[in-house]
Amino acid sequence: MTKLEAEQLLADSRKKIDEIDLQLRELLNRRTQIVVDVLRAKDHLQLPVYEASREEAVLKKITDGNPGPLDDASFRRLFGTLMQVMREFQVARREHETPHAPQSEDPTSETFE
Repeated sequence: MTKLEAEQLLADSRKKIDEIDLQLRELLNRRTQIVVDVLRAKDHLQLPVYEASREEAVLKKITDGNPGPLDDASFRRLFGTLMQVMREFQVARREHETPHAPQSEDPTSETFE
């Protein structure tokens, strides 16, 4: 590979990453809109924000059949962080919209194994 080819490859790759990042932003915002509905249902059913079994099921679904190159542990960390952010979002929204709802969970204290 020549220097010019490497520079072109780098520029092309960065452009592709930028496009994917915008797609990820769109998907994450769409996911968050669905989380709003999940929270509405949880509030109606008087369920806590944090449900360990559901989060483990999500992590299992994400890693089952993962073709790589990103390994399962990396996906668990990424989605663990995503779910922590979603928990924090739900708790903040619950506190904002229904300040008298019981808050028994601390969304920042959960860890993933």
